[in-house]
Amino acid sequence: MLVRIEAVPPAASKIVRVHSTLGGVAVLWQGAPEAVGREHHVEWTVDEDLVWTVNAWPSAATSAELREDGDDHIVFRGRLRLFEDGGAALDVGGTPILFDLAGPPPPESVTSGAWVEIRVPRDRVSLWPYAL
Repeated sequence: MLVRIEAVPPAASKIVRVHSTLGGVAVLWQGAPEAVGREHHVEWTVDEDLVWTVNAWPSAATSAELREDGDDHIVFRGRLRLFEDGGAALDVGGTPILFDLAGPPPPESVTSGAWVEIRVPRDRVSLWPYAL
């Protein structure tokens, strides 16, 4: 995903504001401080298990989105893909975000490719730059 990274005061903080075509959020930046203020291709890391009906549920909307929910949560909307090994990937506008499944899996009615929203605490999300 191509995003623009913007500093968030205080300057010593590793929290940045991310702007993309899907929305904007403030997250923990794992790149070099001098990389802030530019565009980057990034990878999202979410250190939170997907727990159906607790932090993940079907979405009536059928478009990818990235948004804040209050001051301390981020919502990712995309197409869910389930793996046989108990993992999952949420395709958010062409960018896969990997999750482990905790608790019971989504019901059989939630097929791979279903539109889903996942809400996670902001402090469990990191952003890593990479070069193509």
